Amino acid sequence: MKLFKAISILFLSVLIASPLAGQQLKTGTSYKTAVGVRGLGTSGLTVKHFTGANKAIEGIVGFYPNAFSATLLVERYAPAFSEPGLNWYYGIGGHVATQSDVIKNDGLYRRETSEVGLGIDGIFGIEYKIQEVPIAVSLDFKPFFEVATDGDAFIALDPGLGIKVTF
Repeated sequence: MKLFKAISILFLSVLIASPLAGQQLKTGTSYKTAVGVRGLGTSGLTVKHFTGANKAIEGIVGFYPNAFSATLLVERYAPAFSEPGLNWYYGIGGHVATQSDVIKNDGLYRRETSEVGLGIDGIFGIEYKIQEVPIAVSLDFKPFFEVATDGDAFIALDPGLGIKVTF
């Protein structure tokens, strides 16, 4: 609940303080930067910033009950279906993740094992920037391959549903 309140306050602050909301920028999209949340697979906070025409960098900080991840992606954008505000995006990047398996012992939680994982990520999705308000919604797949310090390897499709405040 505290995380929801913090995100709500952040969204309202960005909406009030955003002088660029709704203006067409030279990036080929109708915004330059966006802050929001991503759910389903890797769930957490996301920040996207356009660095040029149809090129963006996106960071995702993922939170789990016993893990944390940081992902950085370089993305390209292309118009989808000739619909204003609708864009395909695709890209590549990487992530680092930490995980602690915990056990309950006499009412106290203790770390049993700990891992760090490094991974390579791809991303492919579609995003719609709502023209009337500074909001963008997206649906994507972020497949990744990760190798952990304990020798385990993971492959996942990692679907995501996002909502961002744009400015």
